[in-house]
Amino acid sequence: MNMIEMVILFFLTFFATVLFTYFVRMTLRDADISDSPIVSEHRHKAGTPTMGGIAFLFAVLFVVCLYYRNTHVLVLSLIMITGGVMGMLDDLLGLRVKEYQKVVKNITDDIVPIGLLDLGPNEEARITTDKAKQQVTGLIEEKKLELVAEIPIKYEPGEKVKILVQLLPGLFLGLTGVVTVCGGFTLGILAIPFCIIAVLGAINAVNLIDGMDGLAAGIIAIASFACCIYGYLFGRPDIIPMFAILTAICLGFLVFNRYPASIFMGDTGSFILGTGYAAAVILGDVPYFGVLALAVPIVSVIISLLYRAGIVHLAVEPLHHDLNYRGISEVKIVLSYWLLTAVVCIIGILAKMYLFS
Repeated sequence: MNMIEMVILFFLTFFATVLFTYFVRMTLRDADISDSPIVSEHRHKAGTPTMGGIAFLFAVLFVVCLYYRNTHVLVLSLIMITGGVMGMLDDLLGLRVKEYQKVVKNITDDIVPIGLLDLGPNEEARITTDKAKQQVTGLIEEKKLELVAEIPIKYEPGEKVKILVQLLPGLFLGLTGVVTVCGGFTLGILAIPFCIIAVLGAINAVNLIDGMDGLAAGIIAIASFACCIYGYLFGRPDIIPMFAILTAICLGFLVFNRYPASIFMGDTGSFILGTGYAAAVILGDVPYFGVLALAVPIVSVIISLLYRAGIVHLAVEPLHHDLNYRGISEVKIVLSYWLLTAVVCIIGILAKMYLFS
């Protein structure tokens, strides 16, 4: 592809994503497939259509119909579709409600013990433990607590099922035989486990940060656009079409997903973006810059792992929800994450230009 053809590819993908997202949003509204946030600060978003990543599937299918002769675009599209189908299964399972958790508020001037918590005046808490569930009805009847909301908790598949679902896109990428070298190393038979680990990591990183309006789509758009610039500056035009597709999909979705979002991508979308980004990095053989560009989500995953190991303390997991809980507005958090991603990408490009040229 020459540069004009790449620009045409970008705009075709962008406008296709906008149109498909508009159509999918209307369909999801009619079907009443909506989000039910469990984070109290996001309770006002209940009812917003989710599974918007279905629009990504349509956009990718549209692109591959036009550009199937380009091997990288063809393989990327097929792997993204695989990721999207896996994410859609996760979303569909999530439509099943496991339980409704009560959210209560202390309406007295004293501390009210419930479960493992001591609720101060005007403090809210979700009732999650068995002990708290046994106590809550009596405390409400005694006028010590007030029922604020009942939050539906979606059904979560077992860890084995989740891991299997996330392994398949990477397995399929490795089985194509297209991936033979990466980062200066000949992979051989190791291509399959390498692809599985890389795609699995990217899926979880993108899925973790998909918790605020425009956060995941904005970060992947910036990281993918930076990879386009990287390819242009350092004589790798072959990688530009793949990252142009990812950039266009994210920007097209942001038309509706920026704050205040009128649609969420769901696991369908985060799986597609995570799978697509990892596949583009591997197929384009730009692992070092590709990982650097995704540094913000990767650091967020590391912090969450440290939290689960009891090494760091967060009021709410993941980090962006913790920052929101501490009073930083959602818009400021999203813009800060976008800015950090852009800064890291610029540093990476400058380092490649002046230190590792």
